[in-house]
Amino acid sequence: MCSARTDESDSSGAGGGMDVAATTSADERARAQRRVRWELLLGLIRKDLKIKYQGSALGFVWSLINPLVLLAVYTFVFQIVLRAGIPKFGFFLLAALLPWTFLSGSVTFATDSVVGNAGLVRKVPFPLGVLPMTAVGFNLTHFGLQMLVLLAVMLITGFTSFLGAQVLLAIPAIAVAIILTVGLSYLVAGLNVRYRDTKHLVEIVLMAGFWACPIVYSVSQISDKGPFVRWPWLVDVYYLNPMAGVSVSMQRALYGAGHTYGSPPTPVLPDPGYLFYVEKLAVGAIPSLLILVLGLYVYHRMSADFAEEL
Repeated sequence: MCSARTDESDSSGAGGGMDVAATTSADERARAQRRVRWELLLGLIRKDLKIKYQGSALGFVWSLINPLVLLAVYTFVFQIVLRAGIPKFGFFLLAALLPWTFLSGSVTFATDSVVGNAGLVRKVPFPLGVLPMTAVGFNLTHFGLQMLVLLAVMLITGFTSFLGAQVLLAIPAIAVAIILTVGLSYLVAGLNVRYRDTKHLVEIVLMAGFWACPIVYSVSQISDKGPFVRWPWLVDVYYLNPMAGVSVSMQRALYGAGHTYGSPPTPVLPDPGYLFYVEKLAVGAIPSLLILVLGLYVYHRMSADFAEEL
């Protein structure tokens, strides 16, 4: 009896040891796979950055010059020529334009991320999920650099409205923009392999989407006009566009409250506090997460046929 129990105990101990070893081995493989994906992703991003500036004398400096040129051009056109009335219009504009440029550039780049690497997809087995993320990482790098330039110019010119607690609104705003961008990038990258018209549709949607966001205009300039007055609930529908909430939140974070335009003076931003913007970001986060889930599902579902489709 004693011997039988001892055998059972030894068997149980051996089985437990095998289970622990199997679990440890599986964890190690998972970590190794994640490390490979990250290394591949970073390698592809570095490759794209080098290709973009290959042979250029200024290199990365061009990505820093871009927001400066935009600031000068838009300030001249909207504040001097068209007299938009919004003070420091260039800063108001770029606070929302840079996140939008990050999204539109990522989605446009991601549309061809699989088709443009057809030879690689057909010949070499590798984690296909990194291809759309390469587009996102590439444009996120530019977004970070351009945002630093904008903040530096603000400080140099004495426009320090962003110094304070309000700048923290940029964190959830950028997070929502990244979630939406990743979801859309996976969605269009997968669809474009089978439906090549996707690329042209994306261009049209992005062009319309730009004007559906308060980038070159203030929400205050439309909320008291036309259908928004007749049907006030349209304002809530307007903020179902995640980038609308991102735009006004980035403007609140960097441009700041207290600015007015017109006569009688009308606030440029819709609310001087913080809760309003947190609520709009929360509203925008819901469709962003749904698009992320949809994009990952569609991409994973279609990726099995990529080699045959290309």
